Amino acid sequence: MNLRLRASVLECASPLALSVSPRLLMAKRQRTGALQNLAGQRRFMGRENATDGISISTVRLRLLRESVSKTLSEVGYNAVLSVATASLLALATSDTRANAANALSTHAAFAEHLAELEKKVPQGFTVVVQPPFVVIGDEARDVVHRRATNTVKWTVDKLKQDYFKRDPQETIDIWLFRDRVSYTNHARLLFNDTPTTPFGYYSAEHHALIMNISTGGGTLVHEIVHPFLRVNFPECPAWFDEGLASLYEQASEKNGHIRGLVNWRFKGLERAIKDGKTISFQRLTSMSGAEFYGGRSSTNYSQYYAQARYLCYYLQEQGLLVKFYHEFAANVKQDPTGYDTLKRILDEDDMETFRKKWETFILRLRSP
Repeated sequence: MNLRLRASVLECASPLALSVSPRLLMAKRQRTGALQNLAGQRRFMGRENATDGISISTVRLRLLRESVSKTLSEVGYNAVLSVATASLLALATSDTRANAANALSTHAAFAEHLAELEKKVPQGFTVVVQPPFVVIGDEARDVVHRRATNTVKWTVDKLKQDYFKRDPQETIDIWLFRDRVSYTNHARLLFNDTPTTPFGYYSAEHHALIMNISTGGGTLVHEIVHPFLRVNFPECPAWFDEGLASLYEQASEKNGHIRGLVNWRFKGLERAIKDGKTISFQRLTSMSGAEFYGGRSSTNYSQYYAQARYLCYYLQEQGLLVKFYHEFAANVKQDPTGYDTLKRILDEDDMETFRKKWETFILRLRSP
């Protein structure tokens, strides 16, 4: 094993992203001008303000944790952070000072998180740091890395491009288990949990997405949307939270932007439309979380998801979804359900007439 491990300290939302070799860090900091070197380094994995992820085996994760811990211990964690912050803030303009301080704080938080994660990761798993997430999987190393880049990073980049300015405040682990047996066994062993879905779920207690990746990446993308909505649109009602998240369960890229596709939820909605069982959009948007979810045994549970998803799909196809999100988020105190904003964006006064038009649009779609 090559013990000359280079640990690229994590990308953050700030223009200042730091990349540091733990073996050289202490010596550099002991020299005059070391903190200027720290502030000035701007090495990115890939293009600026992007990273393809830092892949770490469980053994290397331990080495990284030990290197970071030793460095911080010997040079003084608080001293480094406070002096580095002062140096960065002195060099920065007023517009970037807050981002510089947040950059250092983010890097330190990730290092601490990796130290805790090392205690939990089973032998043979691969860890890929893909800000603002850490991806852990038991498939082949190159497969885990590819999922971290092609699914997680791609989704985050595209969501931030159109919707979100802020990353989730907490570090969220994404556990990708290779099959049903690994998924159920490790959910029990690592989290003392029994999954109620074959696909995957979010554990608020553990700040973790726990996925059976053999079922596909749709649930993973769905669950990635939620933490971004929580931090960027905390007042978001259930219908739009789940509508937007489920829109991207099956997605592609069009003209450089993420685009939801027709997916498995279409069939149930098609039946509801033909049976005259859809509900008014005023009722859908006014539902509380308890009403919308209604328990997984509720016969309406999937229908509400489908109607919310395909309302978002309609807005997307009319080029109105991104505009609706931003206007809804900006005016949520005056319009907490989004219904008035929806009417304004659609330029529709009679929403029952619009529902018929929307149903006609849906029935013309092709089932996947």
